[in-house]
Amino acid sequence: MQLDDTGKASFDDIYSAPDPRAYFGTLRGLDYQIPEQAKPHFRRLIDEYRAAFGVAIPQVVDIGSSYGINAALLRCDITIADLYERYDRSAPDTTDELLAADRDLVATRAGARARFVGLDVSEPALSYAVKAGFLDDAVLADLEAHDPNQEQLSQLADTNLVISTGCLGYVGTPTVSKVVLAAARLPWMAHFVLRMFPFDPIADALAELGYDIVRADGLFRQRRFASSEEQEQVLDTLADIGVDPTGYESDGWFYAQLFHCRPTVGSSPEPTP
Repeated sequence: MQLDDTGKASFDDIYSAPDPRAYFGTLRGLDYQIPEQAKPHFRRLIDEYRAAFGVAIPQVVDIGSSYGINAALLRCDITIADLYERYDRSAPDTTDELLAADRDLVATRAGARARFVGLDVSEPALSYAVKAGFLDDAVLADLEAHDPNQEQLSQLADTNLVISTGCLGYVGTPTVSKVVLAAARLPWMAHFVLRMFPFDPIADALAELGYDIVRADGLFRQRRFASSEEQEQVLDTLADIGVDPTGYESDGWFYAQLFHCRPTVGSSPEPTP
């Protein structure tokens, strides 16, 4: 299996299919589970924001949203196991049939009340997520390389919350800062970041923008390593940055840390309901 520049297995091909079957078919074999680990934390974040500011339907921007997985789990109150079964590649469904079933799912399940906006560089993944109803809107942009255009700035202006599950490290300070600066008011954020990717550069930039950053207790499984070569590369990276993998990555799993990022009290006006 080919490794990317970070030492991780490259799965670029599964983000460009017209529906999520290849995505889930590949990641199911690796016990990919970080969206499930993140779900209760994101749900709590949405509820806390709503209670704090009285915003009935907060806008949540998911950086690296792919097929809208985080939005699907939250909006429909389902599990990632449900999605694995739903998109089993042995199923004969066409993409149109899958979309119709997903629209029915969204219409009949009630979960977190929020407006979900996906930010990603994969047009097929974003398109599917919007057509399915998992995402309310999508921003197709590479904010590492480019500034948001006027349409994208408008899409991001009403952002209340920003979440991510594993994309930070592939994208970094430019993307996070541009999302924050596009918002009318500093949004609350929660990012699950693999331990192989230091969060310090992003944290430093956010502190300059008026944020307090708190790392949550505990570590969170993302997925199993795809190969011994991938594990060796990651263990080398962790050694280089002074992170002890004993009992975690050494046992065959990627692990992430959760960082809560909220504006320092008094640094941003309260949103209007």
